[in-house]
Amino acid sequence: MKGTFVLFDIAGYVALLLWGTHMVTSGVLRGYGSALRRSLGRFLGRRPAAFLFGVCITALLQSSTATGMMATSFAANGFLGLAPGLTVMLGANVGTTLIVQVMSFDIALIAPVLILFGTALHRRSDDVRYQNLGRVGIGLGLMLLALHLLVLSMAPMENAQLLKEGMQALSDEPVMAVLVAALLTWMCHSSVAVVLLIVSLATGGVIDAPGALALVLGANLGGTLPALLEAHTPMARRLPLGNLLVRACGCLVCLPLLHPLAHWLAPLGASPARIAVNFHTVFNLALALIFIFPVERLARWLVRLLPEPPRPADPGMPLYLDDAALESAGVALVNATRESMRMADMVEGMLKGLVEVFGKDDTARAAAIGKMDPWLDRLGIAIRQYLADLGGEALNEEDGERSQEIHAFVINIEHIGDITANNLMEFAAKKAERGQDFSADDIQDLAAMHAQVMESLRLGIAVFMRGDLRAAQQLVERKELLWRLENDASDRHIRALREHRDGGGGDVYLRILRDLKRIHSHLAALAYLPLERAGMLQGRLVREPLAEITHAAEGGA
Repeated sequence: MKGTFVLFDIAGYVALLLWGTHMVTSGVLRGYGSALRRSLGRFLGRRPAAFLFGVCITALLQSSTATGMMATSFAANGFLGLAPGLTVMLGANVGTTLIVQVMSFDIALIAPVLILFGTALHRRSDDVRYQNLGRVGIGLGLMLLALHLLVLSMAPMENAQLLKEGMQALSDEPVMAVLVAALLTWMCHSSVAVVLLIVSLATGGVIDAPGALALVLGANLGGTLPALLEAHTPMARRLPLGNLLVRACGCLVCLPLLHPLAHWLAPLGASPARIAVNFHTVFNLALALIFIFPVERLARWLVRLLPEPPRPADPGMPLYLDDAALESAGVALVNATRESMRMADMVEGMLKGLVEVFGKDDTARAAAIGKMDPWLDRLGIAIRQYLADLGGEALNEEDGERSQEIHAFVINIEHIGDITANNLMEFAAKKAERGQDFSADDIQDLAAMHAQVMESLRLGIAVFMRGDLRAAQQLVERKELLWRLENDASDRHIRALREHRDGGGGDVYLRILRDLKRIHSHLAALAYLPLERAGMLQGRLVREPLAEITHAAEGGA
């Protein structure tokens, strides 16, 4: 019965170790995920920088799995090249070994200090970043405490014959040991935690050095599986598959050499635990040195092996909303941004053909524009649901603001699609049915206003993608220009009607002008969130349009 309680103790301490790892990872991502995301695109132009970035970010996150999930999502969405991504993963694999090296020493004395410091910072600070820093401190303290308790629990088990026989059996069957450790690592989603557990077993004398090395190989192999199994597209599978192949090559080379390797590493530390820790470091450093040079060739081979599939027949199906990325707010927001740009591209395609539709009664183009609105609606629903799912995770202030910007962008783009497909195409159909023609002056004024709307769309995209304050100011300033264009075109059209020189069109033409202005109002609405945050929404001339645009968004198409 006593042995049963010991096993329960060990299981609880392993769970505590995993929870501490999760707290560190989530604390860093929630508090500093946006900065990490920006760094990912800024410092990865060259292999040494990409490698060092992988080392550092994994040391911060305490998890190469988290780094792998982040890099995989960026590579799948085109924000990170496959070769730099593979280099990042080589660095991440080395980064895990540094964590294990530090944790393997007896530093349990600082665990209470870290937990106390983290708790005080988390409870007393109103700043989300400091709260998450406190979360990181608590997580590190729990990890050290769990390791200390694991070692204490293992001590009485040195003489547990059944456990020793089981571990010895694994030592005698290294392939089985690799598979068992890989499965355990996949289940835990943390190679760091599993390697530290192996170190605890070795410290307690439960397993010998060659058996510990086989288990370490399995932990390295299993650490690649979560990102690979959670990738749902060929592009997303390339990076984790490359990481798996690199580590699998290392495992195949090392498996027949476990006993010689243990002998060669003994001068650096004779205990089985120290041999396992040092082997973990040497293994990943050797793989990094071997594969960092042919990484471009490996990337090209992976692209050939997993080519990009053809686009789905239904454009309303989302391409980038990867559910696995919801664990990292920064990555998920990039995915939502990418999908939102697909909506913007659709709206741009709808608006481009308006002048031809009205000037030439192009019914085929009008029908094509009308078909695009359901696609927009489905994409909008999918993006909003994705953001709602992300809302279950605590977002830092910057990520929360970005989520609001994406939500506002999607709603306004949907309204523009509704106005274009429903109102404007309905007016086009009425014009064709009645056999009405617009005069040359009408078409010229319509084209001028349409050109201004297209320019506003490009400015709105710049505001959304880059937070361009200058573009935001231009969008607001252009509102007066659109008002003037509409008023001038309306006045000229009404005068032409009175003089009986108009070829027809009547109220249809005036409604078209009004809806073009409404489209611009939805585009101008994109400018107000960044301007408000920058403290640039001052003065009555700006606040009055804001109220009108808000009303237009609520009234909708």
